[in-house]
Amino acid sequence: MYTARQLDRARQLAYLHSGIVLGSNKDIMIANRLDKLKRLVENDEIDAVLNAIEAGQEIELFISAFTTNKTNFFRESFHFEDLKDRVVKEAIENRSGLKIYCSASSTGEEPYSILMTLEYAKALYGALNINYSLLATDIDLQVLDKCQKGVYEYTKVGDDIPDWIKPSEYFKRRIHPEKNGEFLVKIKDHLQRKVQFQQFNLMTPTYPFKSCDFDVVFCRNVLIYFNQDDQNAILKKLFKTLRIGGTLYLGHSESPLGLTPYVERCGQNIFIKTKEFL
Repeated sequence: MYTARQLDRARQLAYLHSGIVLGSNKDIMIANRLDKLKRLVENDEIDAVLNAIEAGQEIELFISAFTTNKTNFFRESFHFEDLKDRVVKEAIENRSGLKIYCSASSTGEEPYSILMTLEYAKALYGALNINYSLLATDIDLQVLDKCQKGVYEYTKVGDDIPDWIKPSEYFKRRIHPEKNGEFLVKIKDHLQRKVQFQQFNLMTPTYPFKSCDFDVVFCRNVLIYFNQDDQNAILKKLFKTLRIGGTLYLGHSESPLGLTPYVERCGQNIFIKTKEFL
């Protein structure tokens, strides 16, 4: 058991280093995350661990213990349908490329789903020469390492892939020596080379991106971990990086908040930027 003071210290550190808000109803979750943290730093003395973090040590392990990385391939698949049927098609018709930002990559399923959608759409429309780039960021270095490796359990992959995607075109099979012949799959090398992964904290005061730099921004199922003021601040900074006519994808329980006058809804949590935020 942890004391109320220990839980509060962890709560404050989580907000300080990631912006994540953990209310009083999250005490059980905080306790579970502290258990994970102790395992990561290999120290059972939680006060000593928290002292170290307050002194600026083991920050990356703390972030890894306290961030949530629940995701899967083609989660909220209607967004990928829209990317395929509208966004890529319009880019081809306008003879323009696509610059895409995935702002919370987690373990990689979302950016790789974006890439599979882009590759499929290129073949579908006979536009193999269309140029695109994809930047994917996350605060957690451990999940970014998994992104870079691109290795996933086959059962988790297979259940989520839509009918129009052939997994064999994007994954190669890898035998896992410790799972009695059960196999994993790896994103094919040519696909991995098409995405750039970087560490980035969405709570950073100033974003290192140009104004109107991206055609598409994915910010899905991450805002829910912030308070409303911080959600608004993050959305405004992301919005400045999106060009007029660009598309913002949000998670199913998220909204554009103060950006509503500056966007046009184009489907379920799909928003097109119509004018600049002042």
